Amino acid sequence: MFSLQSKNVIITGAGSGIGQAIAVLFAKQGAHVEVLDLDEKTAQVTVDMITAAGGSAKASACDVSGVVGVKTLFDDIAARHGGKIDILVNNAGIAHIGTALTTAEADLDRLYQVNIKGVYACANAALAHMTARQSGVILNMCSIAAQMGLPDRFAYSMTKGAVLMMTYSIAKDFLKQGIRCNCIAPARVHTPFVDGYLAKTYPGREAEMFQKLSEAQPIGRMANPEEIAALALYLCSDEAGFVTGSSYPIDGGAVNLR
Repeated sequence: MFSLQSKNVIITGAGSGIGQAIAVLFAKQGAHVEVLDLDEKTAQVTVDMITAAGGSAKASACDVSGVVGVKTLFDDIAARHGGKIDILVNNAGIAHIGTALTTAEADLDRLYQVNIKGVYACANAALAHMTARQSGVILNMCSIAAQMGLPDRFAYSMTKGAVLMMTYSIAKDFLKQGIRCNCIAPARVHTPFVDGYLAKTYPGREAEMFQKLSEAQPIGRMANPEEIAALALYLCSDEAGFVTGSSYPIDGGAVNLR
């Protein structure tokens, strides 16, 4: 079950964290993984992990906010694989802390460029090839911020709300072309971003604040990236062939058990 043998997969923001975990797992299941990240050196780290385990992967630098550059890269990837883009995982994203009062216009624009325009650019480029073959899967990385109010996350929540609606729209528009689109909505996940945030914001108090953030989930801990990757594998596999237009919370009870 959950084989991705012979699938050509593109994963954005796959140089670390959730994207890296998804890339490693998908390669283990037989996929060739195109590992995209803003920093190609970071992407290569993930590729090295995959190839060391006997998998197939290639690293590329990608600024998801650049529509022309994304299309060029995706066309090149498809050309190298007989026109195939089987799966796209829109994982690249950035965060921001602030309310509507404290969020600067530049911050709002920056989050829009990556979290909204980036999802559009990658979906647009992938769909051109998926529709030609009448087959494909798109998985977007959303957040519980799209469904509930989180303090000091004004711009971030705005972008994830947009990702949720883009997911529903793509699923409906391309249903008859054999293309499925879903999203995953995690609560807090323990990634290098979290560690960096704690070190920068709470120097000397990292362990204390890590525990506090962990206990904010009713289950009492953060998710780990591999748990998100396992759900991603299901949604992108043939076993989920009846699943489209859905948002899957993976939140330790954060939405419904508070």
